[in-house]
Amino acid sequence: MSRPPVVARTLPALRRALGELRRRNASVALVPTMGALHDGHISLVRLAKRRADKVVVSVFVNPTQFAPNEDFGSYPRTWKADAAKLAAENVDLIWNPDVKAMYPEGFASRIGVDGPAVAGLEDRFRPHFFGGVATVVGKLFMQVRPDFAIFGSKDYQQLRVVTRMAADLDTGVKVIGAPTVRERDGLAMSSRNVYLSPEQRQIAPTLYRAMKEVAKLLKAGKSADAAVAVGSKLITEAGFALDYLEARHAETLAPVRSLKDGPIRLLVAAKIGTTRLIDNIAV
Repeated sequence: MSRPPVVARTLPALRRALGELRRRNASVALVPTMGALHDGHISLVRLAKRRADKVVVSVFVNPTQFAPNEDFGSYPRTWKADAAKLAAENVDLIWNPDVKAMYPEGFASRIGVDGPAVAGLEDRFRPHFFGGVATVVGKLFMQVRPDFAIFGSKDYQQLRVVTRMAADLDTGVKVIGAPTVRERDGLAMSSRNVYLSPEQRQIAPTLYRAMKEVAKLLKAGKSADAAVAVGSKLITEAGFALDYLEARHAETLAPVRSLKDGPIRLLVAAKIGTTRLIDNIAV
């Protein structure tokens, strides 16, 4: 029978636990999460186990990436279920700080981001978001000092921002993007899916189907504008309020006109009721 993971809630406890993990020069992979773990998160843990000798999972709902009108207070917190899932996966260490441990009194430093963080996608609607993400991920990298960090590709712009930051700041952390895990009907797994009513849940896979249709049209030679227009119509007619559906260069996130402009990523964000969903696929 395997041992339950060590749980650290203070920096001294984290450092002691990491010292134990790193004996015999073991490699360490970090999986940053905000909890409310689902099968998508577990896929990240399993990838981390394949890449490193030891796995650390952080569980921290980060207030600095939420705007005042967003759902920080109601964001699902399921610690007991999360800890049980991580124990079942034989995770070595859970880093579960509270807000005061991560942002002590007098905290006054932030990481500023540019490049993929100002691509006119999520940053148009959540201008505060990537600064908060970069700051907390930067702190996690400094605290854990992992060899690898595993992020899901569902938050694709975030993945590009974190990858750029890790390289620009010479962190020595190799950021690895894991494939999006989907329900059988194509809906990307997300902690926010629990907010969907049964009727909304039936409609939600429209985002994935619309992106697949856009990809099909692009491969058939349609311009990005024409293909995206078709996908946008499918989404809005299903009952979503569309924030964006965009065809972008997969590395730089720059706008593209057609398949000739390089590897393409389709990215979408839309609201159904009060729930905002994001998704993306490669073309």
